[in-house]
Amino acid sequence: MSLRVLVTGAGGQLGWELQRSCPASVELHPMTSAELDITDAQAVMDKLQAAQPHWIINAAAYTAVDKAESEPERAHAVNEHGVRHLAEAARAVGARMAHVSTDFVFNGERGHPYQPGDATAPLGVYGASKLAGEQGVRTVLGDHALILRTAWVYSTHGHNFVKTMLRLMSERDQLGIVADQIGSPTWAHGLAQALWQAIALNLHGIHHWTDAGVASWYDFACAIFDEARALGLLERDTIIRPIRTKDYPTPARRPSLSVLEKTATWQALGITAPAHWRTQLRSMLNEHRMNA
Repeated sequence: MSLRVLVTGAGGQLGWELQRSCPASVELHPMTSAELDITDAQAVMDKLQAAQPHWIINAAAYTAVDKAESEPERAHAVNEHGVRHLAEAARAVGARMAHVSTDFVFNGERGHPYQPGDATAPLGVYGASKLAGEQGVRTVLGDHALILRTAWVYSTHGHNFVKTMLRLMSERDQLGIVADQIGSPTWAHGLAQALWQAIALNLHGIHHWTDAGVASWYDFACAIFDEARALGLLERDTIIRPIRTKDYPTPARRPSLSVLEKTATWQALGITAPAHWRTQLRSMLNEHRMNA
C-alpha cells in the first residue's frame, strides 16, 4: 500500500522541492495556497477527508518577517490558526503531521547553538506566530506530530536570499550586507529529503535541520558571489561590505546568533556526513545555471 502524503504550500520553494524529491512509494497530494487556504477550517477538513492521507507535511507559512509586524492578524491566521486547523483535521482522519518551523522562535542571545528543547523567546510577530503554531500542533497531535525547525532556506524556485543576491550583484558595484547575524544557510532540496526520511522513520517530537556549518549574511553573500562567479553566472565584480544590524534597521528584530543544533536529528536520520552549506550552495547555483 502506498503512503499517502498531503503537502500544503506546494507552490512555495520547499513545497516544490518536496514534489521533485518525492519517493516513488508515496502517493502525493500537493496543495498550493490557491487550492487549499489553511486559514479556512472547513476547507482543510474537507480536503483531508477526501484525501485520507497518512501524513500531512505543512510547508504553508506566512514568512514576510518585517511585514508581519504590521500584519500580526494575518501572520497568526496562517502560522497559528491555520496550522491548528491542519492538526485538528489530521487528528480527525488519523494522520500524522510534519510541521516546518523556524529558528526565529529563539532570541539569539544564548551564545551557542540551540538544542530542540531549549527555552524559546521570539523577538517579533513572525517568530511568535510560528511558535504558537508549534504549540498548537503538539497540543492536538502529541506524539503524532513532528516539528522540524530550519533556517535561511533557499532554492532555485521562488524568492530567497540567494536569488536576490544574484540579481543585485548583476546590477550594482557595491553591496552592504549584515555581518553580525549568524545562522546556517539551508538548501530546500536537502530539507525536503530530510523530511521524506523523517516520515519514513515515523519521527516525532521537535527536531532541528539546516545544512552543516555556520555563516553570517555577509559570509553567505561573499560565498554566493565567489561560487556564482566561478560558474559564470556573474560577469562583473561587486564589492561586498560588512555592515552592522544597527546600520540596516528593519521593522522586525532578528536573532543575532540562531544556529540550530542538529546532531540528534542527523543521528535519528542515520546521517553520518551531513553536507556543508557551501557545498549545497554550489549544487543549487549549478542547478540554477543549468536552468538559466
